[in-house]
Order: sequence, then C-alpha cells, then structure tokens
Amino acid sequence: MRNYILLLWTLISFIGQAQSRSSEAQLLLDQVSAKVKGYNSMTLEFKYVLENTEEKIRQETRGDVTLQGDKYILNILGITRIYDGKSLITISPEDEEVTISSNNTTDENTITPSELLSFYEDGYSYDMDIIQKIKGREIQYIKLNPIDSDSEIKYVLLGIDSYTKHVYNLIEIGSNDTKTTLTINSFKTNQPLSNTFFYFDEKKYSDYYINKLDLSLIHI
Repeated sequence: MRNYILLLWTLISFIGQAQSRSSEAQLLLDQVSAKVKGYNSMTLEFKYVLENTEEKIRQETRGDVTLQGDKYILNILGITRIYDGKSLITISPEDEEVTISSNNTTDENTITPSELLSFYEDGYSYDMDIIQKIKGREIQYIKLNPIDSDSEIKYVLLGIDSYTKHVYNLIEIGSNDTKTTLTINSFKTNQPLSNTFFYFDEKKYSDYYINKLDLSLIHI
C-alpha cells in the first residue's frame, strides 16, 4: 500500500506530501470523469493481456466495445455481449447459442464495460504514481488501493494521457499476483448510433438455441 510506504518519510514530509499527492490524484481523476461523462457515446478498441509468471500463464486477445450510458456492446474472444439497459445478451457463434439474463452482477470485484472508465469513483483510495513516455505520449499513472481488505484485487494502476485526459490503460494486480492489462488502442467519441443499435433481434438467430434466464426465479 502506498500510504504505508509514505510512512517511511519524515512525519512533516508525510503529512504535506501525502495530502498533496492525494489531492493531485483526485483532481486528475475528476478531470477524467468529467471528460468521459461529457461524451454521448464511446467506441474503444483494446488489447487484453492476462499474465501469471509463477503459473506460466500468458493470454492475449483483442476486442472492442461501444458504450452509451449503461448500455454497451462488447466483442471479445469471438463472443458478443449486449447490455440494453435491462437484459444482458451473450451471443456465442461457436456454440450457436444465445443466453439472455438480467444483469445482476454479484461479484463486487468485477468491472463491467460500462464501469471501465469510472470504476475508481467508489471503493478505492489513490495516489499519484510514476509518469511514463509511451509512443510519444505522457502517461500519468495513479495507484488505486481497494478499501475492502478482503478484495481479490491487490491494487490497480490507471494510466491516463496527460494531454487528452483519456484512460490509456489499466493494470490490475490480483491477490494471487495475476496481472491483467487492458490497453486502449483506439478511442472514438460521439459516433452516430441508431436508436436500435443496442437492440437484440432474436429473429436473426432463429437457428441458435435461445437460453432465457431469469435470475429472480432461482431459489436455493
């Protein structure tokens, strides 16, 4: 935890510097949040890498997501996920199956696409971290530590383009030291979307098995 590292400094330095850096991080995050909330829609292309050195695991894939408010269409690993504001539709061409369910996310550690650019607003303490020059861009990192001591997330590094105030990447370190990196390669805003863009037309999948789930009907 960065706050514990800061305790190694002198008491006066710790008080002044910790408050300054936290305030600076808060200001930058507020700027990012205001920028994101000002867009009507966003379309992102990204690279997703999962690594665990000890387990000798490295997985890399690419995907894209279009967001408008809470609604989104996510394409990754050959699967399309559509959230229309009420239902989550998962389309798997390989299995020729469509699953429709309510979007009741019970895992508090899960960051959904609609939360990707604003997840840090609740549940984290944060401080400024390093600055890196990446492909001619100045990326300021903010280190976020979960407030919940039982979180499966050890910490998160959020990379922000100092000029555009857009999120460049997110590096999540899990409690088992698994490193997940999501890098945004393309960031388009306010693209024209039709009124039916997030609409799922079941007729187009007449050859698929349609699995409709209602989580509220599941009783233990």
